Amino acid sequence: MMETYAQALRPGATEEADGKGCIVGIELGGTKIICTLARSHDDILETRRLPTRDPASTLASIEDAIDGWMRTHDVQALGIGSFGPIELNRASADFGHIGKTTKPGWHGADVVQRLMRRYDVPTIADTDVNAAALAEGRWGAAQGLSSWTYVTVGTGVGAGIVVGGRTVQGLGHPEAGHMLVRREPGDDWEGACPFHGDCVEGLVSGPAIERRTGMSGDAIADDHPVWGVVADALATMMHNMLLTVVPERILLGGGVPSRRPFLIPMIRSRLEPRMGGYAGADEIAAQLETLLVAPGLGDAAGPLGSLALALDALETSVDRNSATYV
Repeated sequence: MMETYAQALRPGATEEADGKGCIVGIELGGTKIICTLARSHDDILETRRLPTRDPASTLASIEDAIDGWMRTHDVQALGIGSFGPIELNRASADFGHIGKTTKPGWHGADVVQRLMRRYDVPTIADTDVNAAALAEGRWGAAQGLSSWTYVTVGTGVGAGIVVGGRTVQGLGHPEAGHMLVRREPGDDWEGACPFHGDCVEGLVSGPAIERRTGMSGDAIADDHPVWGVVADALATMMHNMLLTVVPERILLGGGVPSRRPFLIPMIRSRLEPRMGGYAGADEIAAQLETLLVAPGLGDAAGPLGSLALALDALETSVDRNSATYV
């Protein structure tokens, strides 16, 4: 029987030089990729940072990194956290392909199946933000919880939703960053999203803020009125999340809030009035300081998220004919 590509790359049979198995995580973002070789989340052996270019050259760079690791290590599982939208239903012929995206040239790109064919090791793929949410549950600010949401605001806006310890998937995956929110009186700016105009991403992403103000992000003062607009839109988004998926905690990360830590208190102050005293509003108001917080893993949530997926691939059996992990 012809050996697989992954077997051909491995030294000897499947034994690593020091006899210890490894996992590989790939965080495929809109502007950069982080590939990580590790034995565990706190035993990182090597990290490669690559630019996200066109699909062909980007995937070739990822494969070059993994090929090198395969030659010297016993890589036992692969986790892929990708920007979206991406098809996650394993029964679909387009499983692992990128959907209609704002990133030029990537619509239809085969990310996951290509890597699975090449390496033939247990593999789980999810959105990059879902992966980050899983990492926060394993090692970060959502430890011990059953349900939580990880929201990232940067080049885009994404939300990883975990319910009962599992990321939410159904007819696609959550794209909460593209929900439409109520606009504040007097604000009629058209928004920056090419699909929806003034959805959350179109109002509060880094590029949207720069386009609205006409300034680079670093040049915008902390007291600029745009931050009130950003806080209003995100508070409305949080209101919607609390009344739909009822998370025990919302983690707000990404480049925009991490560089402007005053945003989380601003959002908290706007969130309570939006609840209007309805349902669990009093309970929510009483715990806002711990309900809406920064991620515990900071910028490491993304790379660690891909490792969390790789660990899940080792720890679970995957029914390859469905999207169900069993």
